[in-house]
Amino acid sequence: MSTLTEHTERAERAETASGYRAARTLPLRVELVRQLKRRRTLVMFGILAALPFVLVIAFAIGGTPGERNGQVTLMDTATASGANFAAVNLFVSAGFLLVIPVALFCGDTVASEAGWSSLRYLLAAPVPRARLLWSKLVVGLGLSLAAMVLLPVIALAVGTAAYGWGPLQIPTGGSLDSGTAAQRLLVVVAYIFLSQLVTAGLAFWLSTRTDAPLGAVGGAVGLTIVGNVLDAVTALGHWRDFLPAHWQFAWADAVQPHPEWSGMIQGTAISITYALVLFALAFRGFARKDVVS
Repeated sequence: MSTLTEHTERAERAETASGYRAARTLPLRVELVRQLKRRRTLVMFGILAALPFVLVIAFAIGGTPGERNGQVTLMDTATASGANFAAVNLFVSAGFLLVIPVALFCGDTVASEAGWSSLRYLLAAPVPRARLLWSKLVVGLGLSLAAMVLLPVIALAVGTAAYGWGPLQIPTGGSLDSGTAAQRLLVVVAYIFLSQLVTAGLAFWLSTRTDAPLGAVGGAVGLTIVGNVLDAVTALGHWRDFLPAHWQFAWADAVQPHPEWSGMIQGTAISITYALVLFALAFRGFARKDVVS
């Protein structure tokens, strides 16, 4: 058996073109440029960049949020400074809006190639299956992170222009100076990205299982919504602690005078665990998949 395997490996090496290196196929820069040129990428980035302007207009029309009730929330401090405005943008988008680019960039990537009937030609190039998935996953996660960074950066610039530069006012009392606020907002963005790895894993796994990009993207978004619904069922008790959705707003503990990290640590651990399992399923299933499209 070992002799036969050695002969097979020698034959494969002999048939391989001179200079071929599997690690050099489908470079990340090539995949990144391909994805950046796609219309859905430009539209998604455009929507996220437009959100801060929409909120500024809404506050201009509706008045200062804090004027409407006596209870002070993070939303009520939106117009206090550019830092507060950036924090509010993350608050209103973390639960759903930021789920969409993650599901889109990670769920559309492989399924779209199958839908275009170009996947089999990529593998015949030849691009090793693991290399193809790795390139697409890294680029998908990179674009997801870029989308999450884009929103607060635009919001901070727009908020500073509209409401001025100042400390981050905390609804429960106190404030964070500008430097500390910027650092905490970076922590918030990092945590939101890590908490969305579950959605990325779901989308990527589904993308390797179907030829329909909409099915992979919609399936990941739908399952994320189901997780949010289950988290709202208080009868589940402590079982909700194992749901990634239960910890999605744990980042609010980072924008306090004395931050609490335990919730973010637990949420990160759960999210990464689920994501690693889903990524492993995607690679394992695709390695055995009969690609005909």
